Amino acid sequence: MRKLILTATFVALILSSAVAVAAGDAAAGKAKSATCAACHGPDGNSTDPQYPKIAGQHAGYTVKQLKEFKSQVRDNAIMMGMVAALSEQDMEDLAAYYATQTQTPGEADPELVALGEALYRGGDLTRGIAACSACHGPAGNGNGGANFPMVSGQHAQYLETQLKAFRSMQRANDPGQMMRNIAIKLTDPDILAVSSYMQGLRD
Repeated sequence: MRKLILTATFVALILSSAVAVAAGDAAAGKAKSATCAACHGPDGNSTDPQYPKIAGQHAGYTVKQLKEFKSQVRDNAIMMGMVAALSEQDMEDLAAYYATQTQTPGEADPELVALGEALYRGGDLTRGIAACSACHGPAGNGNGGANFPMVSGQHAQYLETQLKAFRSMQRANDPGQMMRNIAIKLTDPDILAVSSYMQGLRD
């Protein structure tokens, strides 16, 4: 019995150690982030609106995207090249680092706020469009546990590109086609307005 207890304890220690190794280390992530800075900025706040801000993004969501770029579930030539040599630990560390950074705020186009807010907060029942806030939250902070990303403050240009990619089915890494089922019902003016509105969202 004593041998059995010791063996179980040893196994538990091994498992807990494995979990610790897999967890992200923000300091290590910062050291590994130099190559990411060219597009995403040194602290994850990209200045080029075609590249997403990743500062403050939920670590689990960032890891998911990195893994899916590496496995080519998500198609992007630049990112597939960047992640090719990353280990799972590298991904966890990078995600942990960017999650600790503070995102810079954005501004919405005042002329697009009315339509953007209506779609974000209430959707459009007549067209079967769910409210964005249902998953991404009233302030756009997302839901880390469910891997719903933070969208507040994100570049409108990047958001517009992603919504159109979901609409065309070019991007297909959304479980259960959640985003594709919504995006396919959105018009170009809808996408422009809601993207701008999300860019201006903040707590």
